[in-house]
Amino acid sequence: MKKIVTNTWALFLGISLMMIAHGYQSSLLGIRAVQEDFTVISTGFILSGYFAGYFLGAKTIPTIIGRVGHIRAFAAFASLASIAVLLHSIIINPFAWFLLRLITGMSLVSMYTISESWLNERSSNQNRGSVLSIYMVVLYGSMAFGMFLLNFSSPKNFEPFILISLLMSLALVPILLTRREAPNFRDIKGMSLKELYKTSPLGMVSAVLYGTMQSALLSLLAVYAASMNFTIFEISLVTFLLTISGAVSQWPIGKISDVFDRRKVIICLTFISAFFALCTMYSSNSMYLPDGLGSSKVWFYLFLVLFSFASLPMFAIIFAHTNDFISKEKFVAAGAGLQFAYGLGAISGPYLCSILMNLVGSNGYFIFIIFFHLLIGVFAIYRMSVRSSVYNPDVQFVAIPQTITAIGMELNPNTMPIDRSVTK
Repeated sequence: MKKIVTNTWALFLGISLMMIAHGYQSSLLGIRAVQEDFTVISTGFILSGYFAGYFLGAKTIPTIIGRVGHIRAFAAFASLASIAVLLHSIIINPFAWFLLRLITGMSLVSMYTISESWLNERSSNQNRGSVLSIYMVVLYGSMAFGMFLLNFSSPKNFEPFILISLLMSLALVPILLTRREAPNFRDIKGMSLKELYKTSPLGMVSAVLYGTMQSALLSLLAVYAASMNFTIFEISLVTFLLTISGAVSQWPIGKISDVFDRRKVIICLTFISAFFALCTMYSSNSMYLPDGLGSSKVWFYLFLVLFSFASLPMFAIIFAHTNDFISKEKFVAAGAGLQFAYGLGAISGPYLCSILMNLVGSNGYFIFIIFFHLLIGVFAIYRMSVRSSVYNPDVQFVAIPQTITAIGMELNPNTMPIDRSVTK
């Protein structure tokens, strides 16, 4: 472990700075949109831009990296992300912000892809599980820390945007100063949706539905909290708790899925998540009852943590369930296919959720989340009735960051050995 950290500390530092900026920006823009009196639908449209850019970038970035190389591509897209952040404070317009979020999504998926391919090059079959674990800690920990930077300055000011741009620019330094030669890039081919559905109908459908739900969950939480008159510190605490509790729960819930039928685990998680989402919604409504009848915000925080504990590990379990039905050499392709399906759902999530919030009020946020969890659970129950479970000795649960790209799937210790013939 010490050797891994020693050899990759510069790369992890760059990733950490990038994720601090990303975590800060994601919450900042939602709050600023509320303060600018953008409609809820406009805000959802803006925040969908990131996922649209992420999805488009995941399909086109490998070609760009192959042409110009890792370092030039990283420098170019980090600069674009830095510029896009600053333009948010200059051009206050929903459509312009959508385009800027589109650029940010494309830029970040490029930076993820480059970082993860470098991690793959620096890992071996013996330690890539440890590398993936460190990577997850850096991603979630940095993102959670970035959310607390909401307290740095009022979202109405321009200073927060300058700080985010500064962090994005600093993320360049460790990558540009590395003495290691850039890795040989392989364009990972994913499964088509048709092939993925034939392999695992539950895996493909759940990935689409979960992407729709989770993109709304992560993008609009700060918007929801702001609409409920939470203070800036309380909003940063809410977003922090959601991220950290979901990261912590990955391992224990994943181990449970190795013991029991993963479909049963998915069903239990969906209904538990829906229940605690309902409790969270109820507690938020009761906080402002008159004459001392209101409940403490502590209940809101507690229910949100319990919800996140059950909900956030679900994608990794969906991934493991899909792998239950395929051979080891197709794990990376299946993972890329699931990311494609997840991305299709994620593009529409914030916008659809914002429409529901506009129709029924702020509670539409949790209603949307509850509905999609129940939808996954019902479909999983149906799939159990038409297909029996299988035992695949090559598969065990591996916690996977939600932001991981197809290249990063190779860090999964259960995938095929890394080809060292082209590395130095």
